[in-house]
Amino acid sequence: MLVDDARFSGAVIGRALQSAGYKDVRTTNSAKNAIAQLEQRPVSVLIADWLMPEMDGLELAERVRQQDEATNHFTYIILLTAKEGHKALVHAFDHGVDDFINKSAMNEQLLPRIYAADRLASMQNRLLRENQLLIEANQHLKKISLVDLLTGLGNLNYTTDRLEATLTQADSRGGAACYLVIRIDNYSSLKERFDRTVLRETVVAIARRLRQLVRPLDHVSRIGINEFAIITHQPDISQANSSTYRRIYDALNVKAVKTSAGFISIKAAMCMIAANQETGFPTPQRIMSATRSQLEAARSTGRLLVIKWKATPPTPNEAAICGDAPEDDE
Repeated sequence: MLVDDARFSGAVIGRALQSAGYKDVRTTNSAKNAIAQLEQRPVSVLIADWLMPEMDGLELAERVRQQDEATNHFTYIILLTAKEGHKALVHAFDHGVDDFINKSAMNEQLLPRIYAADRLASMQNRLLRENQLLIEANQHLKKISLVDLLTGLGNLNYTTDRLEATLTQADSRGGAACYLVIRIDNYSSLKERFDRTVLRETVVAIARRLRQLVRPLDHVSRIGINEFAIITHQPDISQANSSTYRRIYDALNVKAVKTSAGFISIKAAMCMIAANQETGFPTPQRIMSATRSQLEAARSTGRLLVIKWKATPPTPNEAAICGDAPEDDE
């Protein structure tokens, strides 16, 4: 696109570009018209006169940079100028201009600089597109992934799948499906005291300890930044009691975990809900949400809270799976 309030020079430059093989060349005599056109369809190279009424080339460059940022695009900006001197050029570069063509050397410099600008803009926009595709692919992989990258445990997706399978098993073969949620209640205070490395070590240490405490066929997962879950199947719902899982509670609340900053004490709240054919089987989403909603009661009592499922209408909090996806850098 060529932006020049002098129609004659604009027409001359436009003909030169078309003669050089450029088929898609737009011209306009004002910066405001240029912005309106760029909002409809961007360009690779923008050539603009520095001195124009209402909005000059520098202000146009700033507006184009803002637009590029919003649309994930790169526009190579060249100013046409009769100005000389180092200070003028530095001032223009600070406003986002990429190159200059002095009007006195227009015939010799125009096409070589346009060719270079076109190559650079094409390469930059290709990289931007490829980077966006990588971001989208990464987001998709996170959405379908079943593994928590920090601990190697299952994540929230894995938890939902395993809980659904355990509920189905208990429904078809008998026994009880048990869902246990563990929240590290002092995580916020640990975050204030220690750096990210120590926090990661703490989370990994908790994950390893939980792996060691469960049976081979039980499932352990990390469902939030400071939350873990354990899914088990018991032959009888009477075995889903605080005594059965007390060792897990004590292992976290009594024994500190070792990190590079020394031993760190953990305060964990734990709640479990069990369901069998007699109680009826909720959806994974409902049992997950209901269990998590009881964590505050478990924390206030200072003990492992074990509840048998009771079929009730879903509350607003049970409308969806609850849990904060762990951040990669936590």
